[in-house]
Amino acid sequence: MLIVALASAQATGGERYIGAGLAVGLAGLGAGIGVGIAGAAAISALIEKPQERVWYLIFVALAEAIAIYGLLISLLLV
Repeated sequence: MLIVALASAQATGGERYIGAGLAVGLAGLGAGIGVGIAGAAAISALIEKPQERVWYLIFVALAEAIAIYGLLISLLLV
């Protein structure tokens, strides 16, 4: 019975904005943690092998892409 009631309920304006805010906030938090960890590892690896600089930037960019995905999802929700 509860499942039927939840399935037939529509999201009002407030739930959309809360969902969009959570999408951006949590994606930004995850991207910040990922960039912090990947950036520290990239700097440590750059000291050992400076010729592999491009690969380290790619790993940091992959973590930054998470925030962009969160922004896109929030735009789709609103």
